[in-house]
Parts: sequence; C-alpha cells; structure tokens
Amino acid sequence: MNQKKWDAYIYGDVNIDLVVPGVEHFPAPGQEDEVDTMETFVGGGAALFTLGLGKLGLHPVFQGEVGDDCYGDLIAREFAAKNVDCSLLQKSSTGKTGISISFTNEKDRSFLTYRGTNAGISIRRVDLDKVREAGHIHVTGYEGTSNHQDYLELLRQVKEETDATVSFDVGWDASGEWYQGIYDLFPYIDVLFMNETEAEHYSRKANAREAAVDFARSCGMAVIKLGKKGSLAVKDGVTYEAPAFTVKAVDTTGAGDSFNAGFIYGYLRQMDIRACLECGNGCGALNVTALGGNTGFPDEETLHTFIKAQKERN
Repeated sequence: MNQKKWDAYIYGDVNIDLVVPGVEHFPAPGQEDEVDTMETFVGGGAALFTLGLGKLGLHPVFQGEVGDDCYGDLIAREFAAKNVDCSLLQKSSTGKTGISISFTNEKDRSFLTYRGTNAGISIRRVDLDKVREAGHIHVTGYEGTSNHQDYLELLRQVKEETDATVSFDVGWDASGEWYQGIYDLFPYIDVLFMNETEAEHYSRKANAREAAVDFARSCGMAVIKLGKKGSLAVKDGVTYEAPAFTVKAVDTTGAGDSFNAGFIYGYLRQMDIRACLECGNGCGALNVTALGGNTGFPDEETLHTFIKAQKERN
C-alpha cells in the first residue's frame, strides 16, 4: 500500500440503528407490548464499511456528520475503538444524529428512519485535500440524474489530482430510474461494486455475469455480490468466482457493506482477486451471525481462520 496518512478515506452516512428483534406485530393504539431486548448499534452503509476496514487492521478516516448529542458521542467512541480516525467527523450544533429503528422477526424486517444530520449529505463535501493523504477512497450515495454530474466531477478530480485508488458501491436506486449515464463514471473507478439485481437493472443484461463483463470493459474491475451464490469479479476479460460460506444468519444488516470492506481489505493488501472475493464472502458471512451491522464482523485473524476452516470443510 502507498505510504499515506490513511489507508482509505470514506465520506457518507452514519447513524444509530435501534434493533428490536422478535416483533411479530405492533401494539394496537393505546396499548403497550414488551419485547425481550432492544439493541443499539452504529449504522449507515459508509460507516459500516469504515468500521470493517478498521477491524481488519487498516487505518481509515471517516468524514461525515453527527449531532452534538449522546448518539454522536457513542459513534465517535465506536470509531476510535475500531482504529478509525474520526478527526473529520463533524458535530452539528443544530441537527441531531440520525436514527433507524429496525423491527425484525424470522420472516421480515420493517424500518422507521429519521435521517437527522444525514439529510445534509452531498458528495460535493468530499475534501479532495484529505483524499490526497489517503491511498484509497470509497464512494457511495449515488442517486442517478439528481447527483450524477457531481459524482462525475469528483471522480475525474480524484483520478487527475490524486493517486488514490477508487471503489464505488452503486447501491439500490429507489427511484427506479437506473440511469444509463452511470457508465460515464466507470473509467474513473478501480473497483465497482453492485449486487446481482442492481447489476441486471443498470446493464439491461440477462444476468449478473453478463453485466459484470460489460461493466469491466470500462472500469478497472466489476465485482458482483450474489448472496447465497457467493460473488464474482471480472477484470481484463477474465471472470473470477468464489462460493458463499455457510453460516446461520441472525441479522443481514450490513452484509453488503461488510463484503465490500473485506474485498477492499484484500485489494489494499495486494491479494489476488479470488482471495479478495473470499475475504469479502467471509466478512459478509460472519457479519450476519450477530445482531447489528458490524457486531459479527471479524478481525484479521478471525477472518483468515474462518476462511481456512470453511475451505477445508468443503
């Protein structure tokens, strides 16, 4: 890795996740029900990715915003405990830390979300001077035509004015637009992440494999998360695959962000592509074994022990 102040720079969302498991129904108006437990965790896709890198022994920096409140303090402490530099984490004097309440049972999940300080997220706030001090930048929050030009401008600047490598997690398009102009961004991206459904929607291809081949003609590498089928990557016309690892899932929150963190950990450690896929699969699998978006995420030793044991078993 480059000898930089930080291994990776991440800008984006961070909030508190309140997880209420075992909720089969909501109380009727005027009534009160009791649950066995409520858990509080750090959430937000960008934050979970950052915490994962920190747990794996890398030194990331996170830029974002929280409220000047107890939840903001909790998030800052969690970052510091996981080797994350939070010197760029701002505390708002007017906004409150975002909260997402997750009601779960064995069949489904429901959410109530207060965006709080996350409502002010804009890719325009990325500090390019800070990116220059990092070996890598991870980008999230793309919303199609509404912010496409901002992303194109940023990615161009990163490639032209820094030597940082770039990973980009497209994310779900809630608008249903699936803007084809996203291909304009690909030449500036070293590692492009999508899940299977996102890849099929954006590419208009029959399946994720065809989509990855198509994407990789423009970007450095296309990586597709396939859930229970594992993952695949395409680079320079060559397709690499890694099967999923079998675990008992407790909470799938943050599985995709955990995969991303595992893959980029391998990428920054200069592992081969298949090993990167295995690291991603391993982090995603272990993360779903506990409540919360980062609770089950492994440290470096646990990850490699788990992968070795899984491969020996199979």
